[in-house]
Amino acid sequence: MENRAAPVRLMLVSRRVVVGGLLLTAVGGGVATSWASPVIGQATEVKGDVRRKQAEKEEPLAVGGQLFENDRVHTNAESYATLNLGTDTRVLLGAETDLLIDTFIAGQGGTLELGLGRMVFDRPEGLPKVDVAVRTAFGMIGVRGTKFFCGPSKTAFAVFVEHGSVSVEGAGVTRVVEAGQGVEFGKPGDAPTEPVNWGEARIKEAYASVGL
Repeated sequence: MENRAAPVRLMLVSRRVVVGGLLLTAVGGGVATSWASPVIGQATEVKGDVRRKQAEKEEPLAVGGQLFENDRVHTNAESYATLNLGTDTRVLLGAETDLLIDTFIAGQGGTLELGLGRMVFDRPEGLPKVDVAVRTAFGMIGVRGTKFFCGPSKTAFAVFVEHGSVSVEGAGVTRVVEAGQGVEFGKPGDAPTEPVNWGEARIKEAYASVGL
């Protein structure tokens, strides 16, 4: 008796092989793209336990460690890190801080996301301006080449500008913060306060929290 099921089984197996081949090609292509991503920076200072995570892969971050788009850098207790993005931009992370480098192109800008903790964005004065956005749970910070701190300060989440200026947006309200000024958020969902001048003691305390 002729086995009519055999050709059907063969066809199903063949289809599975083809589909599997397509899936493998797609997955392989994705991995190749990830590995081919350009280096956008590196860690120049590391103290304590600092981790770098890309997708599901997590590893310690050491001095000289390369950084790529979509890297998440996390500092544990009593740990600090300085990241160089491009050739002129530094990002300093304090202890127990989580930062996602969403995108960054040297000389143009990008997007960073501060999940928790505190950071200082530092780009020397006199250089061409770059467009950088920093997302936080409290609001969006728009940067045009400057030096500023953002993170917990006293009893609030705060943004302080040393030089240049930033725009801070939350709850539909935008404040322009100039050099020497800071704003605060009481809680996520609040609007930023009116900018006020910070005293020397508060500035030193904020910078000390990122190891400066």
